[in-house]
Amino acid sequence: MNRLYVVAFAVILALPCRSINAADNTPREPYGIDLEGFAYPYPVNLLPLVNDGEQLRMAYMDVAPAQPNGRVVVLLHGRNFPSSYWAPVIKTLTDAGYRVVVPDQIGFGKSSKPWGELHFDTLARNTIALLDHLGIAKADIVAHSLGGMLAVRIARAYLDRVAHLLLTAPIGLEDYRLYVPPTPTEKIMENEDKLTAEGYRKQLETNYSLKLPPEQVTPFIDARFNIKGSAEYPRWLRAFVSSAQMIYREPVAHEIPLLTQPTLFIMGADDHNAPGRPNAPEALRPKMGQNAELAKALAATMPDARAEVIENTGHLAFLEARQKFDALMLAFLASH
Repeated sequence: MNRLYVVAFAVILALPCRSINAADNTPREPYGIDLEGFAYPYPVNLLPLVNDGEQLRMAYMDVAPAQPNGRVVVLLHGRNFPSSYWAPVIKTLTDAGYRVVVPDQIGFGKSSKPWGELHFDTLARNTIALLDHLGIAKADIVAHSLGGMLAVRIARAYLDRVAHLLLTAPIGLEDYRLYVPPTPTEKIMENEDKLTAEGYRKQLETNYSLKLPPEQVTPFIDARFNIKGSAEYPRWLRAFVSSAQMIYREPVAHEIPLLTQPTLFIMGADDHNAPGRPNAPEALRPKMGQNAELAKALAATMPDARAEVIENTGHLAFLEARQKFDALMLAFLASH
């Protein structure tokens, strides 16, 4: 992997840049469906796993600090982003002495794309298997979006493995089945396959209330669309759609009040992301995605939790409000 490109990519994610307009018709060099050809900011390792009889490999970064404080943080990514987007948070944490483990869940990023369905229980077992492989008995978890749903399942199923739980703009704070009728997998696949790169950019900007300059979003667009030139693209598409069905079919909202670990929600005030909202009856759509209010209400029911809301911030709070997010994160991890 070209070191200069890795550094350049990390800088793109970490620093604000001058706005430019991205053309949808730019020639795209195909990536593999495990993001071969797409640079990550730190070396990537692969852990062999077996899920439902399939031989798979889980990609992860394991970043050591210069001056260790003896603590480990696991970063859990969202559905629409490779784990490389954690680059600024990795630097903040390692500078503070934390060892940082950053997996791509099976079905995402540089990890294998299975033919079988995705399930939060399986992803949770995989994450614990990774910690076992690395000899990590207990860790703090910092999770974003879909990663927040997975973090809840891990914290509930493996109580003694999680010290602190930080959920930044998590989805799953409500049970989407209460609003959205079931959608056939084939229909979701058809819609996803029709989506263009520019349409996807607009979808991210709308659904996530993005406050990032366009060129800072471009790596996410590339990670999604440059794989369409791969002969294995149909397998990637099926895995990606399986993750949407997992979000819908396996809610965690009812488990969140049962969490006993110290928990911090960091929410963007403008984040109203609600998966499946376009498929809900029109009268119900405005009720969905009141995420900051949902987080505050849930925190009030928990034994050791609070919610912090960052104004003028959308779904990518840790990139859009870096200084505020970093301060909240470091103070929380140092507490208790």
